[in-house]
Amino acid sequence: MHLDHAGVFPHRHTDSAAQPARVDGSRRALRIGLGGPVGSGKTATVAALCRALRDQLSIAVVTNDIYTREDAEFLLRSAVLPPERIQAVETGACPHTAIRDDISANLEAVEQLEQMLGHLDLILVESGGDNLTATFSKGLVDAQIFVIDVAGGDDIPRKGGPGITTADLLVVNKTDLAPHVGSDLKRMATDAKAKRGDLPVAFTSLTAQDGIRPVADWVGERLTAWTTVGTAA
Repeated sequence: MHLDHAGVFPHRHTDSAAQPARVDGSRRALRIGLGGPVGSGKTATVAALCRALRDQLSIAVVTNDIYTREDAEFLLRSAVLPPERIQAVETGACPHTAIRDDISANLEAVEQLEQMLGHLDLILVESGGDNLTATFSKGLVDAQIFVIDVAGGDDIPRKGGPGITTADLLVVNKTDLAPHVGSDLKRMATDAKAKRGDLPVAFTSLTAQDGIRPVADWVGERLTAWTTVGTAA
């Protein structure tokens, strides 16, 4: 699927993130977006979440790349989900365009997955790599995770930006590299708290056994709220 701004998109998107119920009255899947800079570990985080949750939940994934299907192919090679549960979107433009400004291609991919697979509990929408300003449209996802990594510098939380300050969950990834790149995890935690207030922060090392657990537990909490109250808030 290719997002071509010169093209015409079908106007059939009725199950936006503002509507927890599908047109047939059934509850649609919880949609969680994952954004963050290039190399921060977004795709690895998606893969780890799928491995941790796939035995308990019905999951599908939509990936975004500018000109390739690299992230989807990584997930397919890793066999984290059956191939039919992974949909790729080629944005053809800045990554944030397809997740914030013109979400048609992503909405189409999400709806195709639900129509094809039937009941889904969770759909993960992974953005292409972007900068600290990347955020998801509330018309596309119900909650968003922003992934940074310690190798990008321990000043990243202090720099702020919408991705850092407003994401429902901030993930500081690759903590195992901190001693090797001179990053101070305590400083990162303090700076993140100063920028985010009470919004949660998770520190992860995906090389560790069950290193994804803080994120998986957060997703589980969001899903419980979604299924019992009807909102991910």
